[in-house]
Amino acid sequence: MAANGLDQGFPAEAANGSREDITMLRDDINNAVKDAMRAKDERKLSTLRMVNSTIKNADIAARGEGKPPLSDADLLGVFQKMIKQRQESVELYDKGGRAELANAEREEIAIISAYLPKQMSDDDVKAAISGAIAETGAAGMKDMGKVIAALKAKYAGQMDFGKASGLVKAALAG
Repeated sequence: MAANGLDQGFPAEAANGSREDITMLRDDINNAVKDAMRAKDERKLSTLRMVNSTIKNADIAARGEGKPPLSDADLLGVFQKMIKQRQESVELYDKGGRAELANAEREEIAIISAYLPKQMSDDDVKAAISGAIAETGAAGMKDMGKVIAALKAKYAGQMDFGKASGLVKAALAG
């Protein structure tokens, strides 16, 4: 039971490790919120609050499915989704002649990207794909899901899986 008398439904340990696996990235973000408040950096503060809100929503969705709170690795996927949404918005704002809104979205992308690991270069992505194909023994297009799953397990947050999917498809087809 929680201190307020309600069972929050959080297991003592996450499925993939200890409670520390869940909190490191969250703590970094919460500390950054406090720093942004002190610095009176409104853009960063509002973006980080939105990130916290998105994390809480994802935790609630996971809890509804009977899963533990998201780990740091799971959060990287959430952050990539947020960045992708903002990149799409930037394109639309640029097409619509709304430069101020496009710039605001770019600032949010930069703030969220700071919490992602360094992205892999194209050569590194191709090498990782070759390794995943060899590791899974993929022989054709029917094995594409296995290759993508292996890549996501090893390189979450480090590559754009939309681009990687096309490269995997090309590698398996040719």
